[in-house]
Amino acid sequence: MRTFQFMFLAGNVFLWSFSLSAQTESPIQEATYEKSVIQLTVVQQEYDYVNPWKKTQMSRGSGSGFVIAGNRILTNAHNVSNYRYIEVKKQNIAKRYPAKVDFVGHDCDLAIVSVYDPAFYNDMAPLEFGPLPKVNSTVQTCGFPLGGQTVSVTKGVVSRIEVGIYSHTQADTHLLVQTDAAINPGNSGGPVIQDGKVVGAAFQGIQMADNIGFMIPTPVIEHFLKDIEDGVYHGFGSLGILTFEGLHNSALRQYLKVPEDRQGVVMLDLVLNSTGASVFQRNDVLTKIGDFDIDNDGMIRIYGLMLDMSEAIEQKQLGETIEVVFYRDGVCNQASIKIDHNEPVLTFRRLFDIQPRYRCFAGLTFVTLNRNFLESWGRNWITDIPFYLRYLFYDVQNLNTNPARKEYVVLSDILPDELTTYVGGFVHQPVESVNGLPILSLDDLDSAFAKDVDGFWVIRFLGNPTPMIIDAVKARQKHLEILEKYDVPITPLPEQSL
Repeated sequence: MRTFQFMFLAGNVFLWSFSLSAQTESPIQEATYEKSVIQLTVVQQEYDYVNPWKKTQMSRGSGSGFVIAGNRILTNAHNVSNYRYIEVKKQNIAKRYPAKVDFVGHDCDLAIVSVYDPAFYNDMAPLEFGPLPKVNSTVQTCGFPLGGQTVSVTKGVVSRIEVGIYSHTQADTHLLVQTDAAINPGNSGGPVIQDGKVVGAAFQGIQMADNIGFMIPTPVIEHFLKDIEDGVYHGFGSLGILTFEGLHNSALRQYLKVPEDRQGVVMLDLVLNSTGASVFQRNDVLTKIGDFDIDNDGMIRIYGLMLDMSEAIEQKQLGETIEVVFYRDGVCNQASIKIDHNEPVLTFRRLFDIQPRYRCFAGLTFVTLNRNFLESWGRNWITDIPFYLRYLFYDVQNLNTNPARKEYVVLSDILPDELTTYVGGFVHQPVESVNGLPILSLDDLDSAFAKDVDGFWVIRFLGNPTPMIIDAVKARQKHLEILEKYDVPITPLPEQSL
C-alpha cells in the first residue's frame, strides 16, 4: 500500500543518470554490453499548457537502453517522453534505426521501445534479470554517458536501498537503489549488471551531491513488464491514504485505545472517492498490510530489509486487493481493499505525452489546472504562482469536498481584444461557476457558455467575490474573428440555450 504523500522533494534531483565512479573496470561478458546495450537519439517537443493549441520548441537528447526478451528495448520513460522521432544505434556501427515507443510508464520512469527493422536484432543478445542487489555489493553500469560511440562499462558499490521519489514525475515514489555514482547525461536507461544479470536500470542522480546515483531495481521493472502483458500499461496503484507516525506519542496511543504490544501508523487523511476512504476513517491505526506487520515508523520487513510499507502494495497490480488490519476505537478490524490509482483531483505529478485539453470562448482560454500549467511560471514556480493556486496545490485534500468534482479549471489566458479590455485581472484564477452553473470539469464549460444571464456571461472565481462580466452578444459575434486572429483552431461556440 503506497501511502499518499504530500511532498516536493525532487527539486535538487535531475533526470540525467549515471556512469558509476571511475574505478577499475571489471571484466564482464561481451554479450552483456556490446551485444545488448544501445544508444537512443530522441527528438522531443512538449505542449504549451497556457495556450495548448501550441507546442514548445523541439529539442534533441540521447540516452541508453538494453535489449530484453521478445526483441524489446527497455529504457527510461524520460528518455522518450513527448517524443516526435526516435533513432537507435549499436556500438561502433554508424547506421541508425528508426524506432517507436510501445509502452511507457511515466510513474515508474520505464518504457519499452521497438525497432521497425527486425534485422536490427540479428546480432543482439537479450539480457536476463537478477535479484535485488545487496548493500555493499558491487555492480557494473553500461551505457553511453555524454553520448560517445562506444559503451562505457564502470563499477560502483550499492550503498542504500530504500523507497524514494522518482524525479521524472517528481511525485511518484518506488523502490530505488543508491550507488556511489558520478552523474553523466546519456547513461539514463542503461543496464546495471551483477553476476551477468540486470539488477537495475540507471535513471537519476542528485545534482548537489558527489557520487550519488540511483537505479530502478528489478522489483519495479518486473512489475512494469507484468503490467504490460495484456497490451496496456495501467500503472502502479495506492490506497489513497495519508498516515503519520503518531504511536510514538504514548498519550495518543492511549487516546486511540491501541494495545501496547501493537505498532502501526495513524490515518491522517484520505483521498476523496478513493478505495481507502471506503474502509478507513481518520485516526484509524493501520497495523498490518498484506503479510507484513507495520512498525511505528511505517516500515515493514521485506526483501530482508526494513522498507516503507508502500512496498507491500508495489507487489500488487492495479485492480488486485490487499488485506489490512487496523484499530478503531480500540477494536481490531480486518478488511480487503482494492488497489487503484486513487488520485486527487489536482495531482502532484508532471504529465507527459498527453495533449492538454482546453476551451477558448471569444479569447477566454480555459485549461485544466495541473502541475505542468503551474510550471509555466518558471524555475521558481512553487513560490511565484498566484497565492490561491498555491493554496489549492498544497491543500487540495481539504479544500475539495465535492465528490462530483473531476478537476479544477483555470482561466489561463485572455487573447487581447476590445471585448475583454479591463478584465485581465482575472487571468490565472480558478473558475467556480459560469452563468450560474458550477464548473467541476472542463466539459462543464460547454453547457455553461450555451446560456446567458440577462445578455451577459457571468464568470465567478474561487476566493474572489467579484465576477467577470462579458457582453454575451458581442462575444458571440467576435468569437470566430478572435480565434482566427490568434491562430486558434476554429471551434464554434456552443449553441445558445434559452
